[in-house]
Amino acid sequence: MKPIKTAILSYGMSGEVFHAPLLHAHQGFEISTIVQRSKDTAQQHYPTCKLVRSVDEAISDPAVELVIVNTPNELHFNQASRAILAGKHVVVEKPFTVTVHEADQLIELAKEKNRVLTAFQNRRWDGDFLTLKHVFEKGWVGRVVEFEAHYDRFRNYIEPGTWKEESGIGKGILYNLGSHMLDQVLVLFGMPQWIDARMGIQRSSGKVDDFYDLRLTYPGVNVIVKSSYLVREQGPRYQLHGTEGSFVTASNVDPQEQALKEKKIPGSAGWGTMPEETWGKLNTTLAGEHIQKRIETIPGNYLGFYDNLYAAIRESKPLQVKPEQARDVIRLIEAAYNSNTERRAIKL
Repeated sequence: MKPIKTAILSYGMSGEVFHAPLLHAHQGFEISTIVQRSKDTAQQHYPTCKLVRSVDEAISDPAVELVIVNTPNELHFNQASRAILAGKHVVVEKPFTVTVHEADQLIELAKEKNRVLTAFQNRRWDGDFLTLKHVFEKGWVGRVVEFEAHYDRFRNYIEPGTWKEESGIGKGILYNLGSHMLDQVLVLFGMPQWIDARMGIQRSSGKVDDFYDLRLTYPGVNVIVKSSYLVREQGPRYQLHGTEGSFVTASNVDPQEQALKEKKIPGSAGWGTMPEETWGKLNTTLAGEHIQKRIETIPGNYLGFYDNLYAAIRESKPLQVKPEQARDVIRLIEAAYNSNTERRAIKL
């Protein structure tokens, strides 16, 4: 296995907590370069990597094959474009871009230069979502009529010193948490016919949207997607209802993020597993028999994203997170903002 030499363009939360540990744990990748503008913690954590002070240094390095664009949202298009033009494969943190127009341009550029381009939709590898997808595909609740998904937090303060709390294009909870949730909806159901959205600011002194309530309409299926920073007592993460029954998961968020923050090694024993009391509940009828039981949560595995990326770069295997899907997430976000502004459902 020939490791893919990789540059990470920022060593903030996503770089330090997600990308660097996952890349370091995967034998198919080598962290060759990390951009950190002033501190030296990246090299302390990964002594063999090259620490540089500018994005230009990382992108122009001829040894680098893959660039992780995990900088502020509004920089994604510019930096990903430059990396592709420099002959690099590219992973863009969510959100992929801030407009559909940018996404289309990026996709065309990657095709023109024959480079692999994808978005870091790691939440596809959350254990509860993997389990929900399994139940959905098995048809255990019958014909699905409604799906409700939540990604809530309790953060009743404005975090100082972060660009995520400053107003501007591509900012706010829909671009942040919503990028994950809408990607999951697209995986299950594809593009909806209609979207009806409400969003705004609930926290005192907030400058960016911190809640959204989206209603997406499909033939015979109603989908509800919600997030808020002011939910202290959380309900189920996912609810799937059908003609034969329901599957409802707990409120617990996948444990991988916390494990990464605690510097645990991705893929180590027990990685991504959930205790039995948090497993989702299935209440349905199968083959004429009423069944009520917990469904064991499939262990989460963020390394699965990089497994697929390695296969795409080295073996020309199909991407699981296609750039067109990442573009469709932005399309839904743009339509949601239009819906909220115009106070009406938008046809897609």
